[in-house]
Order: sequence, then structure tokens, then C-alpha cells
Amino acid sequence: MRFVWAVVAFVLAAVLIGAGIAQRTIFVGPDSQSTKVEIEEPAPFVLLDGDVLRTNPGVQKLIVRGEGDIFGSYGRTADMEAWLADSDYNHVTVDDDGGFAVEHVSPDASAGGEGASEEGEADTGRDPRGSDLWLDSFEKENTLVADNMQLPEGTSMLVAYDGTEDAPDDIVVSWPLDTSTPLAGPLMVAGGIVLLIGLVLYVLGIRHQRRGRGPRRKGPGPLPATEPIDIAVLPPEERAAIEGSADQPTSAATGSEPSTDTEIEDAEIVDPKENDSKTSMRAGSPARRRRLLAIPALGLTALLAAGCSADSWPQFGDVSASPSPSPTVVAPDNQKPPAVTESQAKRILQAASATVVEADTALDTDLAATRLDGPALAARTTEYALRTKIADKAAPAAIPTDDVEVVLPEATDVWPRTVLMLSKSKGDDTVPPVLLMMTQADPWSNYKISNMAEMSADAVFPEVAASWLGTSLVPSDSAFLALPPAELAPAFADVVDAGEKSEFYGMFDELALSLATSITDSRQTVVQGLADKGAAKTSKAAFDMAPTTDEPISMTTLDSGAIVAVSLTDTQTVTPTASDVVIRFGDNAEAKALTGATESAKGAETTYEFQMFFSVPAQGSTEQIRLLAVHQDLLSVKVIK
Repeated sequence: MRFVWAVVAFVLAAVLIGAGIAQRTIFVGPDSQSTKVEIEEPAPFVLLDGDVLRTNPGVQKLIVRGEGDIFGSYGRTADMEAWLADSDYNHVTVDDDGGFAVEHVSPDASAGGEGASEEGEADTGRDPRGSDLWLDSFEKENTLVADNMQLPEGTSMLVAYDGTEDAPDDIVVSWPLDTSTPLAGPLMVAGGIVLLIGLVLYVLGIRHQRRGRGPRRKGPGPLPATEPIDIAVLPPEERAAIEGSADQPTSAATGSEPSTDTEIEDAEIVDPKENDSKTSMRAGSPARRRRLLAIPALGLTALLAAGCSADSWPQFGDVSASPSPSPTVVAPDNQKPPAVTESQAKRILQAASATVVEADTALDTDLAATRLDGPALAARTTEYALRTKIADKAAPAAIPTDDVEVVLPEATDVWPRTVLMLSKSKGDDTVPPVLLMMTQADPWSNYKISNMAEMSADAVFPEVAASWLGTSLVPSDSAFLALPPAELAPAFADVVDAGEKSEFYGMFDELALSLATSITDSRQTVVQGLADKGAAKTSKAAFDMAPTTDEPISMTTLDSGAIVAVSLTDTQTVTPTASDVVIRFGDNAEAKALTGATESAKGAETTYEFQMFFSVPAQGSTEQIRLLAVHQDLLSVKVIK
């Protein structure tokens, strides 16, 4: 009977294991489903709406085939439509039936972008590569595969070559299908267990059969019947022998009854010397046989279980879910999206820094102008002019990009857009943190740095909104700050010129007042230099600090204050006091390089530029205006004519 149950167990194990393997092989379905985008009228760009990629659940995979370098990017739908406003493109959307609808969009004559001609026709020469507008981009030759995407609401995908050639039309969108078989693993494990049970039954059956065929010994036959002996009739010597033996003990075995065949059925004849060792071997052999037979079954079960992926087992709960941080600031219902994401801002800063370094090396003002603007570009223009004439003048320090500590974008969906960033250097502690403002003028332009200054170690950066939330710009005439942004630069200039007599003196913190004092001391150094050269009676020096024509840029902080970026110029004028006196530049190599002269009969005018960042508190606050960062450059030296 044991053999019968063993066979049943083997059959059941084969069925269970076979069913488990079949679920992972012949019965498993396709792992993805795909839909092709049918484009009839070619255009330089293809815009796939985010709903197209989200037609089916799961991560999205975009496959684009063509000939050449294929470019792909994704970004906010509104931003992409603005970038394509003056271009010819195909817009792929989802129709009412759930299929793909392709609409050929002609350029908007009123868009006014770089891609539009004077007649409003599309100039398809705009290259999408390198634009700061994209949240991310990628490029591959002949076949572009963008997988593991999960585009959120409000984003779209752009496909093109270089903006001149018609975009690829072999576009396929793919989504994964659920190919999990949660019963495959349990079935194979159950089959292994049943197989093990069958092996145990098989061993027990063999053991029982062998014991039933063991050695048998038959006992001796019955002894013949005995009769009493009359010793009186025996000879005297025999009678004496019998009487003498009557005094010895007799064996009890002669009177025992013989054993039956049944009672000695399992008896064995064993040498007494080998009795202990053979008994031990007989006791251990069945257990060892069972272990040796169980090892293959356990190994098979382990092998089947190890070969099963997580899809072969039932999943209890969402093991992939991870807790997300709870924001400390809640966005208002009408809040606009931030101009850039944090990762996008870091990528833009890296690109801008690399371009500026390249321009610094080549002394290329036009290249620098692609990433710098306003006061920052004016300072670089003078720097390049000086380095052209002065060979040993050191190049400006590169913008650190390896540790971006603060990204504060403007929350807006129109242009221009502004972003404030605070970046540090991880590898060099001697490089101070850099605070900068950068602005994107329109959808077709890249971000340009307009203000840039080094942050003091003593400065305390204010609390600002998270990068995913963004902030708003403060109008220059805002009355909600302790001092309107438009009045900040003139107020600090007045502190420098008037010192403690200035009405604004008490509004600035100690760090700002220290800067004002250092500027005043540098002016005094110029006056003292004239006196040391004996020119105090033949020349005079005048100084004036004033704001530049560049508008201040202000961004709100969490305490209702603002970070304000301003630029000022400090102009010093040295003129002769007599008609027969000339002003000589002496060993001033910078003045000679910028003017091309060695002296001036009417004097010289030297202008320094200050790029400054202040933290301005809200109106009614008891806090002072705090200086955050400052950078000084020589802006110009002119001969007075």
C-alpha cells in the first residue's frame, strides 16, 4: 500500500511542478502592448501630448526610429506649445474613442519668435537641442528609446531631428502588461513537498518489504518420550554412577518446551564478537537511507523556489510604495507652476558655468553674452579688455556648481522668468558661496545671469519657499517692505556718501555698514595717494556712488520680506586744479589698458561696479536690512575730454 501512495504522490508532484513551470513559460502572455503614431503630413517637430503616453497604466516607453541623430525632450505642455508657436509641427492627442489623433499645426504669425520670418512663415531652422525650457532631454542615433517614463499631468514630449529636417514618423508608444503569476511559486514549492512525501513513502515501502523477507530458523523437534528406570535391576557399578550423579544440579533447559516456528521467525545467528557492531549498523542504516533520498527532493524544491522571481509569488500590500515627505508650505489654489524644477535649474547652472568658463578662456564677449546679461556681462566685458592688454591678469573664478544649496524659482507661466540660486563648492573651502539671479526673456532664449556676488561667511540666508512651490517677484515700488526695492540702492549709496549723517544709516545691519566704511576708506586712500605724490595742491578727487539703470530684482521670502539684487557704481574723478597740470597714470596698468593713454590734461574718471544682494524685511518689522552678498569690479576708466 505504501508503494501505491508513493506513486500517487509522485504523480501529484509532477502535476503541481508542471503547472507552476507552465505558468511561467507557455501560459505567460506578452509583457507589453504597443501603439504606433500614424503621421501623414511631415513636419520638423512632433509634439506628443502627455495624455497619449498615459493612455494605458504603467510606465511609458517611447520608441522612435529614423536615420540620424534623433532628439527627444519633455516639458510642460504650455511651455512647449509656446516654444513651437512660430513653427510647423504635428500635435498628437487622444481622441474621444481613446485612439491617437494627429493634428498638423501651422505657425502663428503673431508669435514673434526667432523661428518666424517677417511674413509670419515658419523658419524651421531652430534647433531644439540645448534649450533651457526642457525638463529633460536625450539624443540617440537612428533609434531613440525613452523608457521608464511616468510623465505627470500637464507635460508633453517633443520629437525632432535638428529643427530643419522633417521629424521621424516611426513613433511607437509602449506600456507594460501584468505578467505576474502569483501561484507559480507556491505550486512548485507544493510539488516539491509532495515529491518529498512520495520519496519517504517509497523508502518506507522498501524497508517493510525487506523486513518481511528476513532469515528464519526452525527449532528442534520434540524430544522422545522417556520412561522411569528401575535402578534396582541395574548392575551395581551403573547404579552407583546414577546415584552419584543425582547429587549434581540438572539443567533447566532439558525440561523446557521447544520454541515454535512463529516465536523464532525473526531470529538470526550472530557471532557474539560482532554482535555490538552489527547491531549499531542495522540501527543506523534506515535513517541514513532516508536522509540520502530526501536530499535530492529538498534540492529540487530549493532550486525551483530560487528560480522564481517576485512575479511568481503573491504580493501582500504595495511593497513598492514609499512614504513621501509632507510639505511644510501649502500652495494656494491659484498658484502658478515654478519656472524651473530643482534638477532643471542645476542643469541650467552647469551649462551656464561651462559656457562662461569657455568665454573666459577665449576672451569671447559674444559667447559670454549667451549666458550673461546686465551688470554681470558689463563686468566681464571690461575683464576681457583688461586681460587682452595685461597678460598676467588672472581669469575670473568659475561659478561653483557642485553644491546647489538654494533654488528659488519664480512661480509663473509667462515670460520673462527669474530664478535665484545659491551655489557652493564642495571640494574647495576657499571658494565662497555664490548668490546669483538669472532670467529667461522668452521661450526661445536661454537663462542669462544678470547679478552675481559672493556671499559673506557672516551673512545669514533668509527662509525661502521650496523649489517645487516657487515664489513671486516684488514690484520695485512695493510699500510692503521696510524699503521699496527701487529705493534700496540709493539708500545704501547715501549711507556710503554721508556716513552716519544719512537718514538710512540705522536701517542697515553691521555687515552692510562695514562695507560702506570700506568703500569710504578706499576713497581716502586715493586722496592720500595724491598727497603722497605731492599732487594734493595741483589735483583733486571727487567721488559719487549711484544706482545703475538696471532695475532691481526682488523675490519674496517666507517672512513676507524679500531678497533684492541691486547694482551700483562708485565713480571717482581726478582732475587737475591748474591748466598747466596733467594727470599721469604712472604705474596704473589698468587705466593705461582701458584708455590707451598714459596721461590726461583734463583728468580721468574711474568707475567701479558693485553687485549686491540684500535681505529686506517686511514693513513694520524691527529687523534691519541685511547684506547677503557683494561683488566689486572695475567697470571703466575714461579720459575726460
